[in-house]
Amino acid sequence: MHWELFLRGLLIGFAIAAPVGPIGMLVIRRTLAEGRLLGLLTGLGAAVADSLYGCVGAFGLTFISGFLVGYAFWTKLVGGLFLLWLGSDTLRAKSREDGAGTSKVRYATAFLSTMVLTLANPATILSFMAVFAGLGLGTKAGDYGAASFVVAGVFLGSAAWWLLLSGGVALIRHKLKPRTLRWINYGSGALLSSFGMYALVSLVL
Repeated sequence: MHWELFLRGLLIGFAIAAPVGPIGMLVIRRTLAEGRLLGLLTGLGAAVADSLYGCVGAFGLTFISGFLVGYAFWTKLVGGLFLLWLGSDTLRAKSREDGAGTSKVRYATAFLSTMVLTLANPATILSFMAVFAGLGLGTKAGDYGAASFVVAGVFLGSAAWWLLLSGGVALIRHKLKPRTLRWINYGSGALLSSFGMYALVSLVL
């Protein structure tokens, strides 16, 4: 029974991570600019955030989801401003070889930035709660073992997607010319800034 919950969590994690959005753009851009490891760590930051939200849904922590939804305005504001900053940073970034000039601080920053960005999106927790309810994955009160299997599945499913994406992008990375990489940087920066502007404008509307 628990393994069935794990497989369902695996599918949920993969499905929620797969749609291309600001996190996907960051993973692609960072993989192209700085190598597979940085791209993977970028995605894993989102996977950890997904698993934390998975905990809220699987353990039935409604007081946390209520708090997050209640402060959706501020989290969306922070997320929008953060995306604008990431877009600006991407426009100025330069490509370099795998690991060249990349410090441990840079790896940690890549991981933490996407974790914070994912957590700052209140729509994520609503997505998890809706999917969990639709598939009947709400575990019984006190059944922490079952809930843990669901959360583990969510994390591994999300991580699997980011591993596939960063690995696939890394395969073509060295075939791209520097000029092409520069234009990809410009496009990624513009898209990330657009996501940020959209989030901020939606607050007003």
